[in-house]
Amino acid sequence: MSTIRPRRSALYMPGSNARALEKAREIAADVLILDLEDAVAPDAKATAREQVCAAVKAGGYGRRELVIRVNGVGTPWFAEDLAAAAEAKPQAILIPKVSAPETLHEVGSQLNGLWADPAIAVWAMIETPLAILDVERIARAVRDPVARLACFVMGTNDLAKETRARFVPGRAPMLPWLTGALLAARAHGIDILDGVYNDIKDEAGFLAECEQGRDLGFDGRTLIHPSQVAVANAVFAPDEAELTKARAVIAAFDLPENAGKGAIQLDGRMVELLHADMARRTVALAEAIAA
Repeated sequence: MSTIRPRRSALYMPGSNARALEKAREIAADVLILDLEDAVAPDAKATAREQVCAAVKAGGYGRRELVIRVNGVGTPWFAEDLAAAAEAKPQAILIPKVSAPETLHEVGSQLNGLWADPAIAVWAMIETPLAILDVERIARAVRDPVARLACFVMGTNDLAKETRARFVPGRAPMLPWLTGALLAARAHGIDILDGVYNDIKDEAGFLAECEQGRDLGFDGRTLIHPSQVAVANAVFAPDEAELTKARAVIAAFDLPENAGKGAIQLDGRMVELLHADMARRTVALAEAIAA
């Protein structure tokens, strides 16, 4: 099994807010997305770029995964954002509004031209109607060594804007888009993060959507406020009951009398080897979170 990196909570931090960048060192999010795009006004772009890259270079964020969201390809800020981010060496660079795999190849080519560290991954925002219509081909870019693709991030606010879909409990208008992107990501072995929840004060609604995203299969959730981190971390982590059941399945298949069997009975139900694989991933995720 490949190494699992927990991405239960991915918190957007505005790059123009130096105090927020400093405070982020103490927030228990798995991922910090240091934002140069939506959260930054045009006249603050240069300052945000400087502050974000200085913060990444300075370090002090512990085990948190640092991701810089640059401005989109074709904007006046993209080239300078990409060059500065490559020099700062975050774990990943998040590209907004990726609507075709050719964009990822172009970004990867530019990173190679900047002699960017090969360890820097590229994440793709899935937030346009064209991206949804072509999402499997975008996910297939993971096979392109130039593209560096490692993760999808759903941009549900932009999707709502472009489609005029409404935010409603249960997200019925968006479910086809969410599940389609998730299937594409899983088909090609990349992680995928759910979109944001805009109503910070609606704790019950946020919890329900986190549980929905977990049940659909998302690896975690993007967040807009530190108060949302604890809920996302709890929902997207295996609970004790899941761990107990997973360990029991693994132990049963490890028994000598079950060696070579494709299916066994456990506590009155049929369990197959695929359930053992799922159980091992559950335990591995829990161990990665605890590490």
